Amino acid sequence: MAKPRNKSITPFARELRKNMTKEERHLWYDFLRYCTPRFRRQEVIGDYIADFYCHKAGLVIELDGSQHMDADKAAYDSKRTAYFHSLHIAVVRYYNTDISHNFEGVCQHILYVLNQRGVHPSVTFGDSSPRGEP
Repeated sequence: MAKPRNKSITPFARELRKNMTKEERHLWYDFLRYCTPRFRRQEVIGDYIADFYCHKAGLVIELDGSQHMDADKAAYDSKRTAYFHSLHIAVVRYYNTDISHNFEGVCQHILYVLNQRGVHPSVTFGDSSPRGEP
């Protein structure tokens, strides 16, 4: 089933892809882009933009900075998570400090969650240079 998508926020999602946070870049370029099943960055789902989304696993990964500890932002995040759950999409959240200080643990947890979601993940690291240059 196709997920709902507010096309009016697609340009904003593209901008977010171009201007990822340091932690988003680290998770994407050093792990998720090598992961199977595939993830998409800054995916529009309904009226929201998920940091990372895996359709096959029905999984959203969110990276949160300290601003997410604010009561208003936490309420917004809860509403967003409830919306994703209504579409049978699981949500896992990591703080930016988790990426900075426990990157390997975050990656292992993502693999664990993917297994729990009934997909069998694999990670195949390729050449990370843009044109195969060292």
